[in-house]
Amino acid sequence: MLNLIWVFFFLSAFAVASFKLLLLGDTRVFSEMVAAMFSLAKTAFEISLGLGGILALWMGIMKIGEHSGFIELLTRALNPLFSRLMPEIPQGHPALGAITMNIAANMLGLDNAATPMGIKAMQEMQTLNPRPEQASDAQILFLVLNTSSVTLFPVTIFAYRAQLGAANPTDVFLPILIATYVSTLTGLLAVAWVQKINLLDKVVLAYLGGISALLAGLLSYFSGLNQAEMLAQSSLASHVILLGLVVAFIAAAVSKGLNAYELFIDGAKQGFQTAIGIIPYLVAMLVAFGVFRASGALSFITDGVRWLVDNYGIDNRFIDGLPTALMKPFSGSGARAMMIDTMQAHGADSFAGRLASVVQGSTETTFYVLAVYFGAVNIKRIRHAAACGIIADIGGIVAAILVTYWFFG
Repeated sequence: MLNLIWVFFFLSAFAVASFKLLLLGDTRVFSEMVAAMFSLAKTAFEISLGLGGILALWMGIMKIGEHSGFIELLTRALNPLFSRLMPEIPQGHPALGAITMNIAANMLGLDNAATPMGIKAMQEMQTLNPRPEQASDAQILFLVLNTSSVTLFPVTIFAYRAQLGAANPTDVFLPILIATYVSTLTGLLAVAWVQKINLLDKVVLAYLGGISALLAGLLSYFSGLNQAEMLAQSSLASHVILLGLVVAFIAAAVSKGLNAYELFIDGAKQGFQTAIGIIPYLVAMLVAFGVFRASGALSFITDGVRWLVDNYGIDNRFIDGLPTALMKPFSGSGARAMMIDTMQAHGADSFAGRLASVVQGSTETTFYVLAVYFGAVNIKRIRHAAACGIIADIGGIVAAILVTYWFFG
């Protein structure tokens, strides 16, 4: 699947560029595509270098938590659910701890912490994989849940909206929460259908019902706060919980007489080595999409959708938010740039500006996560991971459009 996607980006970009050169007389398109290739190859390398420090930090912390036994305590509450969704992972396996920490970090909007924890989870699951070059069912489910995971505190989006002059930067909080929940549920249903997972199991239903009730409670609480209180409380809660976990890991290690410093160094070394291994995968994916975008193929898609929508007399305001939606599965930084550009062009409080913000918070970057996580364990056959991830993205994007019309239409 990755091979097909990668080849499609290059071939379609070349076809569009040739059309623009021969029929439209655009003599700059090929030079812009070449410039995009070199620019994004450099960007991919810089991202990997930056990720090296983050991976070293959090994989060091994870090593402490793993040996202190604290992560084991965190996973016990989710073991009944994981044993039904991922039956190939034995109870008590280290992968369950990393999965738990990754999901928690994503829910708190802590992307920098979530990535190394997700890579750690993939590496642990790879030790159970009978076919190392092919993604296992558990790895696919984890990746889809990761790329569509519920984000409770999208603080960075609030910050961008505030910087760009939004009167109420947090007015997109409830729409984002609804859209990302729909994305996660859609991804889970897609994987469950392919892998024949029984979601009607009483334990699974109990967990899903509990999570839904928790989200409903959070929606009720934060909807009663003003913008300043919502931003302050969500940011404070995210950082206090994260630092509290780090301190708890270290304290648990000390109480057991372990050398926390040496454990951290061992984990950090693994993190740095992992960052180096990611570089080729990031270069391949970012360069391919950069060429696709520079050719004008992305603009052709959005213009085509606008023409189709106008012909059917449908409200076309959502189209101005489509660049963010189309970019989101492939590049987090690209989607963020599209979101900022949309808010600058139309206004942070415009329908398009709010829609771009909700779309940005509705899902994770599917192909970035796929390239990084699977690349970290050298998986070449991804099976249905990309398809289910895209289904989750579509669910989140459609929900984002509908809920934006609901709240701001």
